Amino acid sequence: MSSGKRLRFAYQIGAVGEADLDDQALYREALDDAILLHRLGYDGAWMVEHHFSDYYPQPNPLLFLSHIAAACPGLGLGTSVMVLPWYDPVRFAEDLSMLSNLSSGELHIGMGRGTAKSEYDAFGIDMETARERFRETWLFTQRAMEGKPFIFDGKYVNFASPTKIRPAFGANKPKFYGAIGSMESAGIMGDLGLAPLCLSSFPDHLLQRILETWQIRRTAAGHSSDVAFPISIKCFVARTDEEAHAQALKYLPQFFALQVRHYQSDDAPWDNIEGYQQFSKMFANLRQLSDPANLGSYISRNLVGSPETVARRLRQFADLGFDYFVLGNATYGVPRAIRHETIKLFAEEVMPRLRADLSVAAE
Repeated sequence: MSSGKRLRFAYQIGAVGEADLDDQALYREALDDAILLHRLGYDGAWMVEHHFSDYYPQPNPLLFLSHIAAACPGLGLGTSVMVLPWYDPVRFAEDLSMLSNLSSGELHIGMGRGTAKSEYDAFGIDMETARERFRETWLFTQRAMEGKPFIFDGKYVNFASPTKIRPAFGANKPKFYGAIGSMESAGIMGDLGLAPLCLSSFPDHLLQRILETWQIRRTAAGHSSDVAFPISIKCFVARTDEEAHAQALKYLPQFFALQVRHYQSDDAPWDNIEGYQQFSKMFANLRQLSDPANLGSYISRNLVGSPETVARRLRQFADLGFDYFVLGNATYGVPRAIRHETIKLFAEEVMPRLRADLSVAAE
């Protein structure tokens, strides 16, 4: 395990839960999860953005996180991810600045270009414009954070005369990350100066290559590499490996079946969309993962087991270079009792093991 870096732990909350709960109850569940995280000493609560379905019906993470900021002062907040092509760049920067002024905990803003064609279609946005929209919104946000009037001549936003974003970003400026969906995106995020936000769905050897590729490209572009390295991981912790595996085998197939519907992966909608063709291959196995019999390798790559087993797997992630772990088992159908068992056991029995290991390594 690498020494000298403080390990941080967050949990991805979500407006999800048992199937008979209405939306108001689902949002209350997410808030209660965040309050529990705050009480147990987690570093942050993160949220994803999705629209129009049971697959995380939370279209405005920043709005929800501002509510969390009031309920849990000092708790770090994060997104994994905000889909930049769906935003007007000015409104995105303004909303971020408002959250930075309303919150006292660290802000970690993961950003991506989105993968669900159904969401793009509903917004009336051409997926082939995703990369240029992402880049322009990120460049505009960087200028807005400087806190002074600026001009901007872009394709999607134009400040012809010097204009200042209000409220101005205060001292609590966000840390930004770019979602890594492929080896190609690792290089793109390095070029843009965005730290990588990785997923545990990649095997370890590919995660290592992603970080190496990012480091090379970021250095070549002249950006600092003194950043956090977050990774989003599915996590089920129980008293025994058998109990945790039983939970994962019960609830993960529902999660993947819902992904199949949300992303329309059986129809391979990305085949003829420039910049998205690789996703047809990447998403091809979603249908298989909705069968518990095919989940063995996926479970082994994530955090499923007793506190001892989960701590051992986390050490492997830390040895790869990751230092901010965004855990998640808040998915459709997972009841509060299962979520809270993982949240509590991880805080009480896994976090101390990892932090003790790090202290020993630093001596």
